[in-house]
Amino acid sequence: MQNNLSKELLANLRDWIEEGRDTSIQEVLAELHPADIGELINELRREEAVYLYRTLEEEKAADVMLELDEDVREKLLSSLTSREIAEDLIENIDSDDAADILQDLSEQKLEEVMALLEDEGQASDIIDLMTYEEGTAGALMGKEMVRVNQNWTVAQAIREMRRQGEDIEHIYTIYVVDDKGQLLGTLSMKNMIFASSSMRTTIRELYKDGKVRTVNVNTPADEVARVMQKYDIVAIPVVNDNEMLVGRITIDDVMDVIQEEADKDYQLASGISEDVEYGDSILTLTRARLPWLLIGMAGGMCSAYFIGVFDIEANPQMAIFMPLIAATGGNVGVQSAALVVRALANQSALDETLWQKLAKEFGVGLLNATVCSLIIMLVSQLFHFEFALSLTAAVALFSVIIFASMSGTWIPLTLNRFGIDPALATGPFITTTNDIIGLVIYFSVGHYFLRTFGESGFSLF
Repeated sequence: MQNNLSKELLANLRDWIEEGRDTSIQEVLAELHPADIGELINELRREEAVYLYRTLEEEKAADVMLELDEDVREKLLSSLTSREIAEDLIENIDSDDAADILQDLSEQKLEEVMALLEDEGQASDIIDLMTYEEGTAGALMGKEMVRVNQNWTVAQAIREMRRQGEDIEHIYTIYVVDDKGQLLGTLSMKNMIFASSSMRTTIRELYKDGKVRTVNVNTPADEVARVMQKYDIVAIPVVNDNEMLVGRITIDDVMDVIQEEADKDYQLASGISEDVEYGDSILTLTRARLPWLLIGMAGGMCSAYFIGVFDIEANPQMAIFMPLIAATGGNVGVQSAALVVRALANQSALDETLWQKLAKEFGVGLLNATVCSLIIMLVSQLFHFEFALSLTAAVALFSVIIFASMSGTWIPLTLNRFGIDPALATGPFITTTNDIIGLVIYFSVGHYFLRTFGESGFSLF
């Protein structure tokens, strides 16, 4: 929705809620997509959100619940009765979405909701999904899918498909299983209709017998997303350790995972240690942001210490290039780390050995360092800086760029090896590290060159 329309609509909705004009609310919301209604509810106060939600018809209300921000959804769920959650919400959404929503309930309310579900099969599916560890394919999958037995006839399969497909919004694939429930292959509707000679033809004669791309229930969610992206899959079957078909993951579920991972990586790269949103409390936001600020302060204190050790007062002219050295080292490190993190995300970094990656980055760093150091040498001499200072800045910048390029490569690779999110390397961590090392290199080089050439007053121009 357009921003102007949202503000005007919000104002009208608040007035209608206060006046109890349910008909006006329903007429306006009937024309809106659930995602748009979700945006509106996110902006309302708790009492207003509950009132508006209860004016929606059941199926639309269920879709809207899935579009709400997590904190808003928790507040809304706490205001609904167990019967409302069971009959108006859970019975109108897929099992995977139901399991996600029920995770937000207290243990007592969860038991009440499960007891009120009329469909025992749905209740069993939800309970099963809630047993899987969060962030795995098992927790991400849905139980709703169409599967047929290889020994069924076409007529029997069609009857079962009609029954299974009643509550499925999108049927991407028909899965073929054996008597044990093990996945054998897939079946296209075209083959079932046109390739069968009669309604007595068995599925065994029609289905595509071959290796079906699957994921295990314990496969990490981000790995599932990578596989579906790489092979352009809209739905992927999930099997257990016995190769039995237990669910499927659709592209809409994977898009949520991709968005969550992108948000998480961006926050880590920005120095935010928790998954937070702008609407969270001041305490929550502070807790997420303060740790890296303190780490940055510690890095600044280390830099100040080294400046004191090298006695900047004895050579005050060195202060001129300190910001340039620190900023360039940080930028180069972040550039290198960003490329490595991206390669790790799509696993293209696994195609090369560590030494190959370091050698490639060394070559890039060497070329960048040569160009940048020559430029700073020439420019500083054009401005008639002392030759010793110009040489110090050029050599130090050359060394810092090489070091930052290499550290930006091996730090995220090391973090990844130890199971730590490598996106951490693209933020304050690597910037602070390169700032400290860069200044150490700069002052070490300056200490030597200023003593060696300081009295010559030599200039290129």
